[in-house]
Amino acid sequence: MAAPSIEADLDSQGLRGFLEFVEREHPDQLLRIGETVDTRFEMTAIVFELEQAGRSPVVIFDNVAGHDMPVVTNIAGNRDLLAALLGVESADLPAAFRERCQDYRPVEKVDYAPWQEIVIEGDDIDLTSLPVPMQFAVDKAPYITAGQITARDPQSGVDTTGFHRLMIGGRNRLGVSLHSRRRMYEFHRRAEALGEPLPAAITLGIHPLHYMGSMVYQYPPHVRKYEIIGALFGEPYRVAECGIPGLEIPAGAEIVIEGEILANTHEPEGPFGEFTGYASYRSTQNVFVAKTMRMRRDAMFHSVVSGMSSDHILISCITREGEILNTLRRTLPNVRAVHVPRGTCGGLMAIVSMKKTAPGEPQLAIMSTLGAEFYCKIVIVVDEDVDIFNLADVMWAVATRVRAEKDLVFIPGAKGAILDPSSDPETFTVTKVGVDATKPDGRDFAERLIISDEQRARGRDILRAAGVTI
Repeated sequence: MAAPSIEADLDSQGLRGFLEFVEREHPDQLLRIGETVDTRFEMTAIVFELEQAGRSPVVIFDNVAGHDMPVVTNIAGNRDLLAALLGVESADLPAAFRERCQDYRPVEKVDYAPWQEIVIEGDDIDLTSLPVPMQFAVDKAPYITAGQITARDPQSGVDTTGFHRLMIGGRNRLGVSLHSRRRMYEFHRRAEALGEPLPAAITLGIHPLHYMGSMVYQYPPHVRKYEIIGALFGEPYRVAECGIPGLEIPAGAEIVIEGEILANTHEPEGPFGEFTGYASYRSTQNVFVAKTMRMRRDAMFHSVVSGMSSDHILISCITREGEILNTLRRTLPNVRAVHVPRGTCGGLMAIVSMKKTAPGEPQLAIMSTLGAEFYCKIVIVVDEDVDIFNLADVMWAVATRVRAEKDLVFIPGAKGAILDPSSDPETFTVTKVGVDATKPDGRDFAERLIISDEQRARGRDILRAAGVTI
């Protein structure tokens, strides 16, 4: 057994380290529920009820009916908490994320990991024994939603890690969808071309910075996702080799499931309640077979609330804001900020704020944004006087500054998100739309009504004196 100091060091980059951070620095954002809850729908309903009330704390369910293992969820649903992990204000999170994650850090390989404590192999594996929530009535089965799949490129040997939905299909079988069509899909395609399965490991119980780093898509092919995650931590990411030769996974994880994604094997997977707010029947229908499961003696089960929850969508918003901002500023340094609203499914719409200096700049911003992120299908460009984090303010700009005959851009037949229900069911293409909601060029425009910060502060003082708190 490792010395406690070593284990604590590993935990600092895992789920436990994050929970300790929240309990120590932001205790009001940690909610423990001691009442017994069912895996069917109840945990999901509780998180959505909290969101309806304007709250998004980390939630720990200590007593899950029929299970001894607690369930942790909603670790990535609070923008302020995520910003605190990088030491910045919420509004500065996208820029800080993009700047930090480009400072790649080589990994640190360790010999010991707490998930080595319990090993279950072969016929003894029973994935159905895990406290996997059933999120929505439409879901075909319970889904492991926080599982990070790690695998290596059969050609280069470079590994990647990321989220893919994992449907419980039996004691050792998971339905997998690789619908993002990114690196994991390509790795499996290359293995399949060789007539081989793709060895892979699923890790559960990760830190939100790992979550955030795994969502980076624009980086050189020789760079490891772990090097990006280490950059976000500001130190080397600590990994350990699992039972699959040469495959390294986070040393601070709670549970590890080792196996392979089968070649030339497809089985029904889905429907699943996706980030679009709809049931998704679209899937690559791949199959993962588990061969070994490893876990801590006191393992916690990590679950991401699916559907349009903040836990499911928010980090996608932040990473896309960072990616788009980075792309735009290469050619448009007058771009001020980018916002991907959570209510637009974490990526289907982006709002760009800029100080326009010449005609045509909003159109260039539209094209660059759509090129940077293919999930995005609607781009709205506004002047710097518009608060892009306030959708009412953005819609006001659209309603009062857009001249439809000049300011709308349409790009038909563009690649869209496969899970977007409006995309073509065979080609997955959509018509993308750009909206120039900046003030018209070449003439004076109506003056906006403004209440100064000083006037607003005075108003709040008067209201407080009258017993009104806002």
